[in-house]
Amino acid sequence: MAEKTEKVGAQAAETTTAVNSLVGFRRSEVVKSLGLMAGYIAKQPKPFAKHVTAYGKELIEIAKGDSELAPHPKDRRFRDETWSKNPIYKRGLQSWLAMRRELDGWINDSGMHPADKARAKFVTDLIGDTLAPTNSLLGNPAAMKKLYETGGKSLVQGLKNAYDDLRNNGGMPSQVDGRPFEVGKNLATTPGAVIYKTEMMEIIQYKPTTEQVFKIPLMIIPPQINKYYAVDLDAQKSLIRFLVKCGFQVFAISWRNPSRQHAHWGLETYVEELIDATDAVCKITRSKRLNVTGACSGGTTMALMLSELAARGDDRVNCFTLMVSVLDGKKSDSEVGLFVTDAAIEQARKHSKRKGILAGDELARSFAWMRPNDLIWNYVVNNYLMGENPPPFDVLYWNNDSTNLPAQLHSDYLDIFQKRSFRPDRTELFMDHIVDLSAVTQDNFMVAGITDHITPWKACYRNVRLFGGDTTFILSNSGHIQSLINPPGNPKAQYFTNPDFPPRADRWLEGAESYGESWWLRWKDWLGERSGEMKAAPKSLGNKANPPVAQAPGEYVFT
Repeated sequence: MAEKTEKVGAQAAETTTAVNSLVGFRRSEVVKSLGLMAGYIAKQPKPFAKHVTAYGKELIEIAKGDSELAPHPKDRRFRDETWSKNPIYKRGLQSWLAMRRELDGWINDSGMHPADKARAKFVTDLIGDTLAPTNSLLGNPAAMKKLYETGGKSLVQGLKNAYDDLRNNGGMPSQVDGRPFEVGKNLATTPGAVIYKTEMMEIIQYKPTTEQVFKIPLMIIPPQINKYYAVDLDAQKSLIRFLVKCGFQVFAISWRNPSRQHAHWGLETYVEELIDATDAVCKITRSKRLNVTGACSGGTTMALMLSELAARGDDRVNCFTLMVSVLDGKKSDSEVGLFVTDAAIEQARKHSKRKGILAGDELARSFAWMRPNDLIWNYVVNNYLMGENPPPFDVLYWNNDSTNLPAQLHSDYLDIFQKRSFRPDRTELFMDHIVDLSAVTQDNFMVAGITDHITPWKACYRNVRLFGGDTTFILSNSGHIQSLINPPGNPKAQYFTNPDFPPRADRWLEGAESYGESWWLRWKDWLGERSGEMKAAPKSLGNKANPPVAQAPGEYVFT
């Protein structure tokens, strides 16, 4: 079990855990951290001098060819054999590795407060990764070979790619070749129809494919930050298609992409819309109750809806599923989270209020800088130095199909981050009642991702203590989105679960049992037990009051 925990911990350490991206990544906070590091050097010069000396000695060994420094075997940046066989490239790489090693060593020996140490580690990693020799043409042997082999064409194409990104992608390297994908053609293709539409959302009802369906319907609540079709990619990866095949009556919310005129839309507005949506779903299916599932920020909105319904004494929700969502966040959840100061939050709030929205491309940049090696430098090398197009990957296509957030909703989420109003020791008012998730007593199913850098799994684990009902907690074997897009038949699928909930997440994992299959199968059984009896599948979608107005995937997905 100890080996399992160590392996999972190592996987998690391979990604940079994220600050609340709604605040953004601000250079001023990095500058402050550099000043803080300089202060530690001035106060305690001996540890710094020790590692500067060690760095100088290692440089001498490198120059003589006696250094044994080598990159991690799994570091894909240095797979080219030139790094080990060419003395110039080898010495350049070893000099960079020596710098990284001694910086890490100084941070560990500096006597910094743990929070300051985390800030310093993030900043030095950011700078170190930026200075990696692979990020320049001359410093990247694979790029130089490509330049020679193509007679300079790779450089020309790389410059074209860079120019195109400057014009059309805000100067950020493109992460995906979107040309092979088209929503409604090869993405979001599960048959269905829009049966309810407001200014804010569409409800899509999906066509049954079984003769019998469960009586209690399921309504999917996506995050407002992204388009809904992450749960309906191609036919093999579609969670919606899987659920329909299993006999569930499935409805999905598709949020409108807001513009400046919708700046006043806040959490209360979204919750009221969701309650109206549950009314429509129940009437269409002739069911007094329904099940709901929410992911990421959609899970936050769902939790507030459940709290509101509990305050009203309304038990229309039979059970709920919470996916990759943090309801009790702490700055210490991540190194980058330590940069989120009250001043930075207020600056972010004023910025979106002035524009009326938090633009989707700003969110995308914030997410990218949380994992710069994977989401920035990797594409700088591929697109610009190698002159290649980014890969056609449906998940990244969806991820880049960004949406805006209304200024009020952005402000409300910042309030939650600041006040952490879901905690039981807080008494925050929402829609004229005190938020009390312990009054939400329905059975619930929770999912987190081992390498999730957006909603770290240990932060998601704290959710188990917030609600009053019976909880099943699943830890999937991937990141924020890939942990959810985990269909049966995936050879890499794995999840952990443990019916006991000790105070510490690490203890939970030590006692967890591992399953080498998709968690979708377990959830299907869990949900089926809570979806009532079977009945004849409806022959048509919608009802007289809510007839189909458009075919799936609807119209708002294109806004």
